[in-house]
Order: sequence, then structure tokens, then C-alpha cells
Amino acid sequence: MAATSARASANNVQTIFENMNYGPAADTDNVAKAWLDDHKRQFGHFINNEWCKSENGTPCQAHNPATGELLATVIDATESDVEKASKAAKAAFQTWSKLSDNARARHLYSITRHVQKHQQLFSVVETLDTGRVMRESRDIEVPQAVRLLYHYTGSAQLCSTELQGYKPYGVVAVLPSFARPLVSMVQRVAVALATGNTVVICPSPATPLSALLFAEVCKEAGLPAGVINVVTDGRECGGMHKLVLREEVDKVAYAGTTREGQMVRQLMAGRGTSLSLELSGRSPMVVFDTADLDSVVEGVVDAGWGYAGQLNTSVSRLLVQESVEKSLTQKLCKRLQNVKVGNSLEKNQDVGALAGEGLQLDLVRQLVEEAKQEGAQVFQASTENCTRGTFYPPTLVVGAQTASRIVYEDVQGPVVCLIPFRTAKEAIAIANNSTLAMAASVWTENVSLAMEVTAGLQAGTVWINSHNTVDAAAGFGGAKQSGSGRVGSRRGLLEYVQPSWAQREAPGAQGLNLHTFGSTVGPRPSDAAAVGGASGDSPAIDQTHKLYYGGVQKRPDGQYSRPVLTSDGKVMGQVSEATRKDVRNAVEAAGKAVAGWSKRPGHNKAQILYYIAENMELQKNNLAECIEVMTGQAKGQGQKEVELALERLFFWAAYCDKYGGSVQEVPMYGTVFETNESVGIIGVACPDAQPLLSFVSLFAAAISRGNAVIMIPSEKHPLAAIQLYQVFDTSDLPGGVVNILTGNKDHLTRVLSEHHDVQAVWYFGSAEGSKFVEHAAAENVKRTWVNNGHERDFATPCQGQGEEFLFQSTQPKTVWIPMGEIFAN
Repeated sequence: MAATSARASANNVQTIFENMNYGPAADTDNVAKAWLDDHKRQFGHFINNEWCKSENGTPCQAHNPATGELLATVIDATESDVEKASKAAKAAFQTWSKLSDNARARHLYSITRHVQKHQQLFSVVETLDTGRVMRESRDIEVPQAVRLLYHYTGSAQLCSTELQGYKPYGVVAVLPSFARPLVSMVQRVAVALATGNTVVICPSPATPLSALLFAEVCKEAGLPAGVINVVTDGRECGGMHKLVLREEVDKVAYAGTTREGQMVRQLMAGRGTSLSLELSGRSPMVVFDTADLDSVVEGVVDAGWGYAGQLNTSVSRLLVQESVEKSLTQKLCKRLQNVKVGNSLEKNQDVGALAGEGLQLDLVRQLVEEAKQEGAQVFQASTENCTRGTFYPPTLVVGAQTASRIVYEDVQGPVVCLIPFRTAKEAIAIANNSTLAMAASVWTENVSLAMEVTAGLQAGTVWINSHNTVDAAAGFGGAKQSGSGRVGSRRGLLEYVQPSWAQREAPGAQGLNLHTFGSTVGPRPSDAAAVGGASGDSPAIDQTHKLYYGGVQKRPDGQYSRPVLTSDGKVMGQVSEATRKDVRNAVEAAGKAVAGWSKRPGHNKAQILYYIAENMELQKNNLAECIEVMTGQAKGQGQKEVELALERLFFWAAYCDKYGGSVQEVPMYGTVFETNESVGIIGVACPDAQPLLSFVSLFAAAISRGNAVIMIPSEKHPLAAIQLYQVFDTSDLPGGVVNILTGNKDHLTRVLSEHHDVQAVWYFGSAEGSKFVEHAAAENVKRTWVNNGHERDFATPCQGQGEEFLFQSTQPKTVWIPMGEIFAN
């Protein structure tokens, strides 16, 4: 009998080694369920450090996406709930913002230590809430949240030193992502608290539990009442929409889909509320024939199929050089057979369920089926053990056309499309052929090739031979329709503070008709006015100025002109009336110019700006006289404005080679740096006050950082700007870098704001114009900088130049370069 047992045992061991099957090794969820049971699985809102039950709120259920199990019931916030939370935060701001840097740092440190004490609880709650595998929550998400809190504890301590000349906004509404609820919340809450703001969190209705647990831990850590508040939302996102429209809210930080982000942008238009957006991404992974293909395979497993492919950095497009396409496809298909999908608490699982209770599941299935019908090959992992929950098998699509929906649509699922390319230029073109630009990665052992491709990719973050590595010290954020705004690095801090001189007033222009604003050019002046008045006196100067774009003067397409009047009503001259066609031509000219101008060395750009100042000084007497006649200023004031404009040119010439970026200190063994690239084409509408100084301050700031501009000078006083045509022509400025369109400001602003090839609009004018710009910009999520009808004194250095202008003139890109060739072990 004993011999039989020994033989059976030996056979069993041999079978195990031959088959290498995984046995069950599940983590327990008892700690999370005990916490849920402590609250009787019913949560109200967390306001002023208290749990508040809503009298009229509609109950909403939170389920585990992996099993369908009911976890808890939360409440859809009503208007009174949102009002109570935002007012509590506003009241707490008065005290919290006045605390010393060290006091705020101590509070953040206490929160950090308490989160560390509850790491297992956070890990399990995050896993149950999102359906992702436990490994991702325990080993990545919670440690990253702790790292963020430690980093911003330090930022709080250094706030007065590092952010001189800035102040906190006030109340920040934090709207975290459903796919990464804990980290996307802590990224925003920690920096908001560090810089002196208070917070109202409105978590995604699909994943609300991590925010509620975090708020409870903050109370336990001794955070004062009202500094952090949480209101939960229903499936229609009504609570979120109510929150962003509250007058107490001064800043909104949103992370989610591009479609929802566009809606938030439109809702907030004209309210004077700052907005940061982190939106969808269709991240490409570019693989060259010099890459380590085995590393690439594991990179696809982690970055393409991990997190069920729902992060905005998840790989959806795998660009592979043709010479290794077949080999890599075979390796991926073989690896796909061993990808484990199932119970999120199992330690040996690779991929869990889709977060958000599978709201995207039907769309993912539809797009994959369409790809099949179009002739693509589809390879999938097994999901035979997934009898419940919102699971979708990790999928590799081979042979899909670049025009297929599976390639260009925002797929919230573990689907990777393999696309071949031949040359590096073709790879860059395919990777950039998307409206989204959150992140990308380059895989090759050729460092020179990797760096050159990285420079050409349009993305907020680029990894080399890695993907999805993030850290609090390194900037992170998107470009194009992946949003605007950053978390991490100094730029992330600047998102949550405003200049000390800025004042937010009650929103105006709320009754603006968005359909008619600027849709037509205003009525033409009467003939009497055009010739100097009813007496028939001739104008002092009889000349008509053309438009300026592409480096040459152009007649307007509509063949119209408008008079420019002096301060006493006499006609001083005529300027062209630009139309939609002229805007289109100017944007085309700027597009041709910006490609070369953005790549010019800073030294060369500085030389040209100095040369503009040199030639402008030769015209300073004429410019000063023109300003005084147009505006009616006292003699000598025009000369002062010209001198300030010359000084401003020197200031921005100096910055041409002094804002390239910085190296970031991160725990990874390697180098991480953030470069400040150009935004692209910027449309600029100038104010009527200080017509020359404001014009020069804005165009010089933009072009110093490699942008091309479409300038709309002062509608009332455009002649001083127009006199710079000859200055530009004689200063070696490439045609198309500065383009000037005169005419009706509202009409030209409308056309620029709606143009999809314009990457940003700066508007200094009425409250109505500011609202329209922000509303129209939502269409393609272009960046905006508006004054909401409040005048800016461009003669004051703090308002007319400085870091705020640099911030608006640049698009950051973070580059991660890991090492490990010599000291890998």
C-alpha cells in the first residue's frame, strides 16, 4: 500500500512538472467586505468630514465587474447635495489656504502614512470596484498613489519658495477616471491640497468606492473638515454636471473620455473657471527590426492587454517593421495562448474584467466583428473560465486597414491592432495619424533612431523600450484631442495655481447666442464717415492697408475695407476686411511655416527677434505718432508704449534658448526628461488697449517658442500693428510665421476657433467672445487662453510677460529612457 502511494505521488509530481498547470491562489476579499459591511453597504456623500444621507437622491448600485456581485449602494447627488459640498469646501479654503507650508505638508504626510497602513484594503477595494486583477492594484496602483502623496508632501513644503507670485484657485472639482479611480484621483487631490486648494471629488458612477474610502482615511489622518468632500453620481452624470457649474468651484480637473471632456468644456464655457483635461488615447507602440522582440511581446501583454486595455495609455496600435512582422506575430499568437483571463482576485491572472460594468463591451465586440468582416485576422485568448462578469478576451487584430474603425476609434478594451510599416518616416506618419495623442513608445536597440523617432511623435509622453511607466515627478498629460493640462513636474503644480494679481469675477455673457456670435460681419460704415464726416473734409491719410500672410501683403477675398477712426472721429486710414477664406489662406500659410520654424535652433529665432527690434526702432517715431493719433493719448505716451514693445522683443529673444525643458528625478534607473515643444498654430485676438504693446507681447511670446501665429490686431486701433509689415519683411522672418488679419474681431475669432488646424486660440476681448472661444474649442479640444472680458495691463511685467506666457506657448513631452545594459543586476 505504501509503495502504491509513493508511486502515485511520484507520478503526480511528474505530471505537474510536465503540464505546469496553475492551481488556484486567490487573495481574500474579507478586509474589503468587512469595510463595506461596516457601512451596511450603503454610502451617502462625504461632506465636512461627515457621512450625509441625501433626502431626495436616487440610489445607484455599485457592482463588481468580474462577478456581477452587488458591492454597495451609493446616492446620485442632488443640487442641494452639491451645493452643500461646494460651500463646505469654500468655507474650509479660507483656513486651509492660510496654513503654513509646513502645516499643509504635515497633513499630507499624515494622509500618506495612513494610506500605507491600509494598503491591502485599498488594493482589494480597487480590485472589486474595477474588476482588474489584484496584481495591478496591489503592485502598481496603490504604491503609485503612495508615491504621489509623498511627492506632493514635499511640494507643499516648498510651495512658497517654488511658486512665488502665484496663489491657489480656491475650490477644485476633481472628476477622476473610471478606469483608474484611485491614482487619477490622488494625482489631482494631492497637488490641489499641496498648493492650498480645497477639493470636491465626484467619482465616476461606475467606480465610486475608492474615493469614499480615501475620504474616510483622510478624516482618520486628521485632515480638517471641508478640505476634502465627496459627492457620488448617477449613471447620467448629473452630479458631475451640477458640480462643474457651481459658482463656488474655481477649477475643474477632469479625467475620462474625450466625448465627455468635450461636454464638460462646453458646459463651463464663459464661466471663468480653469479646466484641466486628461482624455482618451490611442497609443501606438512602434517596433523596429532592431528591437528585442521577446521584450516587445511582454510589453504588449502589459501595456496592450493589461488593465483590460482601458487606460488612456494602453497600446491599441502595434506598428511593426515589415521585416519582423511575421516573426513578432507568431510570438504574440503563441503568448496569447498562455494569457490568463478570469477571477480578478486570483494571483496568476494576467487580465481582468472591463471596468465600468462593461459599458464599452458591446462596442468592442462590434468593432472586432467589423474588422473580421473587412478581412482582418483575429486572434484571441481563451475565456472559458469567465462564465460571469464583463470579460473580453485579449485580442490581436492583424491585417486591418488604417481606415478601419477598429484602428482609429477609441476602443475601451484589450484589443491590439498590428500594422506594418517600412521606414521610420512611415512609422511616424502612421503613429501621428490620429486625433488623439496621449502617449507612445518606441522599441529599438538603436538609440539614435529611438531619439529621432521620439522627436517626431506627437504625444504627451514617449517611452523607449518600455510602456506605461509613470511617476509623480515626471509630467504626464496629452496633446491634440487627448486633452490639455498636466499632472506631475512643475507644470503640474502650475495647473493648480493662478497669478497673484488675477481675480475671478462672476461669470458674464451667460445669455450669449452661440449660433449667431460672429457669424456675420457687422454693418459697413456710412459713406459720410468713410470720407471724414458730413462736412466732406478729406481724411488726414488716404491709404488702404492689405492683409499680411505667407510673408506677403494680400488683398482681402471679399474686396472690402473698413475705416480706422482717430479718437475724435476722423478717418485715419482704411484696413482690409478679412473673411473666412482669408482665415483659411492664413492658416495654410502658417501650417507650411511652422514645420520649419519649430525646428530652428533657439539661437536663430533669437537673432530674428533681435533684428525685428532693431528695424522696429527705426520706425519708433512713426509708430508712437500713430498710437497717439489713434487712441488720443497724451504726447509722449505713444513713445513709452513703443519703448516697452522693444523691451518685450528683447525679453522674448532672450527666452528663445532658455526654456527647452528639464530632467525629472524618478525612481527608475535611467533618464527621464521633459521637453517644451511648440503648440503649433495659434490664433491670437488682441485687445483694443495698448494696441502695439499687446500685439508685440503676444506674437513675440508665441514665435519665440517655435509657434506660428494668426494675429487679429485691435479692431479699433489696428494701424500700429499693420506698420510692422515692412519690419517683418526686412528682418529675415520666414513667411507664414506671423500672419495678420484685420477686420471684424468677432467674425475672425469665430472662424479661427472653429478651424481644426488651429491648435490654440488666445482671446483678449469681451466676455461674450471668451465664452464662444471656449465653447467652440471643445469641438477638437484645442487649447484656449481667454480674459473673460477683464482687461490685462500689458505694461506691467507680471501681466505682460513671464512664465504664464511660456506655459501657454509650449506643449510638453516627457521622454523615458530606461537603462540596464551594464548594471542590470
